[in-house]
Amino acid sequence: MTARDKSYEVSAVAAMRDPVEAAAYLEAVIELDDPAALLVALRHIAKAYGIAEVARRADLGEKTLFWALSNKGNPTLITLHKLLHAMGLRLSVTAI
Repeated sequence: MTARDKSYEVSAVAAMRDPVEAAAYLEAVIELDDPAALLVALRHIAKAYGIAEVARRADLGEKTLFWALSNKGNPTLITLHKLLHAMGLRLSVTAI
């Protein structure tokens, strides 16, 4: 990894810790209409905050969180709500 790549990664992780940036990222991913991409985006944001810290704030076990956000994950609405809340976000609905 070059210094430029490392610099990008550091700034991307920092951006994901900002709920406004994280929300914009999730909105863009939701536009893709790809549930797998949404799990990847949620995983990126959770990693930026620290999986253990997000699990603690969400009152979820780390294994539960890892599974929910895995490639085969299918988080329940309750898990998704807890996860988003732990990262300073909330679920919202808009008309298409």
